[in-house]
Amino acid sequence: MLKEWRKYDRIPEAAALASALGVTELAAEALWHRGLREAEEAERFLHPEEVPFCDPFLMKDMEKAVKRISQALDGHEKIVIYGDYDVDGMTATSLMVHNLRALGAEVSYYIPDRKKEGYGFNLKALQQIASEGARLLISVDCGIASVEDVVAMAGKLDIVITDHHLPGESLPAALAVVNPHRQDCPYPDKNLAGVGVAFKLCQALWQRLRGKDFQGDLELVALGTVADIVPLTGENRKIVKQGLIKLQESDFLGIRALVEVAGLKDKEITAGHIGFVLAPRLNAAGRLGSATDGVRLLLSRDIDEAEQLAQELDMLNGRRQATEAEILAAAVAELESGDTSPEDMQAIVVAGKEWNPGVIGIVASRLVEKYYKPTVVLSVQPDGICKGSCRSIEGLHMYEALTACKEELVQFGGHEMAAGLSVREEKIDDFRKALQDYVGAHLSADDYVPKVTVEFEMSPSEVTFQMIEELSLLEPYGMGNPKPTFGCREVRGTEAQAIGTQKQHLRFKVGSEGHQVTALCWNRSQLAGVVNAEEIDIVYTPSINEWNGYRSVQCIVDSLSPAQGERVFPQREVLADIYRFLRGVQKQEGNIPYKAEELVLSFSAGGSHISLYTFAKGLRIFQELGLLHQNLEEECYYLPPVAGKMDLEASPTFRRHR
Repeated sequence: MLKEWRKYDRIPEAAALASALGVTELAAEALWHRGLREAEEAERFLHPEEVPFCDPFLMKDMEKAVKRISQALDGHEKIVIYGDYDVDGMTATSLMVHNLRALGAEVSYYIPDRKKEGYGFNLKALQQIASEGARLLISVDCGIASVEDVVAMAGKLDIVITDHHLPGESLPAALAVVNPHRQDCPYPDKNLAGVGVAFKLCQALWQRLRGKDFQGDLELVALGTVADIVPLTGENRKIVKQGLIKLQESDFLGIRALVEVAGLKDKEITAGHIGFVLAPRLNAAGRLGSATDGVRLLLSRDIDEAEQLAQELDMLNGRRQATEAEILAAAVAELESGDTSPEDMQAIVVAGKEWNPGVIGIVASRLVEKYYKPTVVLSVQPDGICKGSCRSIEGLHMYEALTACKEELVQFGGHEMAAGLSVREEKIDDFRKALQDYVGAHLSADDYVPKVTVEFEMSPSEVTFQMIEELSLLEPYGMGNPKPTFGCREVRGTEAQAIGTQKQHLRFKVGSEGHQVTALCWNRSQLAGVVNAEEIDIVYTPSINEWNGYRSVQCIVDSLSPAQGERVFPQREVLADIYRFLRGVQKQEGNIPYKAEELVLSFSAGGSHISLYTFAKGLRIFQELGLLHQNLEEECYYLPPVAGKMDLEASPTFRRHR
């Protein structure tokens, strides 16, 4: 999918900022791009460990929460932590249990089953918790939307809610509601994850009950913060930067076992390792098994138990990947076989019978990557209630979109870019129409063009070690603080080849003959032949590769697309040539290989070179005209018998271009 470059203008003021900070203008420009215009605030950003945490008692209802917990400690009351089943919820639960036990509390925890109970409070569970003698329940990473359940438990169970999700029209009538997103909450940092809010409660408890400035367990807080994709600015940046340091030598046996089973032992762990290596293994527990196992791992005090649980989560993550691939293939097949092409939809709503609710959020993300449309994936359950996960694109606030469709929904909650919902099976079409209407009224054609930010336009061969080392001062990277990106147009790649255990990744060389740089592109090995044959535009992040004591600059390619000169739209004569070529392949092979990257190389080998862009547009036009069909199971195309000439005006792609 082509991505539009969003470039920054050069910053004349960067020279003064660079001088004040003692860094290069390149690093100063990167800081400026992140909204850091003054030397003092830039210093705080570069050195968050020197910035004190905000007073936890600035958070609304924190005083009430601490007073009630203190009362429970004095009276030896049974306390239950009610968490969520994702990594944010698991780490928040573990953090609260660990610290309350250290303060002398009798505390246990409850994590709802994703499939049977769903997100948030479950009334039966609350009733069971109360019947077993608990007097106080503290929620973490959930509860803000459970207004009716809190009312139902009035007089039976005291409830303290800590959450970071957006509140609805009214707050639950709990004893305390600690959430920085409350409109009446003066706390200055609104971007904390659920585990971050729990951390502030721990800080308040240690401060009030023990007179201690608590800054411990930050590796646990960092895990949940990165996994929940909240902005890594403000307190989150301090949490993650300091937490990453502790991850390798954590006092939590479960974290050490998780790091080892993930192959990260003795490596410098980054926020990327949390997001793509550690968090998926913990999340696998909540997606396919029981999130309770994730909390058991994090709280384990027995190394043998910790290692066994880590191994089980590692294997469960492998199952999760296979399940995700199956559901994704089924979702794509359903979308591609419908009367309306996904490319022509305002938003995607796709449903399947008993798709695993634990992975449909990941599937929704994959569909956004493929089609770049706001996407909802629904799992139709036997009771007729569909559980859904939503992912948005830039420009559409998903929570607001669901609010506009609330008449069609059972319940919903979430954030700007991701949300969850429940809808009755018979209301799917009504919800689909309501969402399509809302999205159509709020997004323009330009919003459907994916954007990629290019901070610096520079050839990889111009990047130096000093540039890379200075830019590393901006770590940890994440939402709100992305990796600095570089762009280079009209690159001619050489020596392109597939690498990796399954030959799934792509490696090639860029630059002049005397100064070549290795480029790596993950999961795009099918483009090796195209990279060798065509000019491309790349967006990349530079890094330093160290091997056997030798250091070299390399670039990790985030986006690879045809150069402008290769983006030639096929006219009738070219389309006729492509069609004749496809007919010849089918006559000889019986069908047509599925991969356009292989087909275009074969076409060009006949002497009539066209780019992959041109060829892929031709395939899309043929599909829209019904001249080319796709067999997703056998991964091939085939040409059905046709009569007459092509009516190109019947193709939406051709009409849009014209």
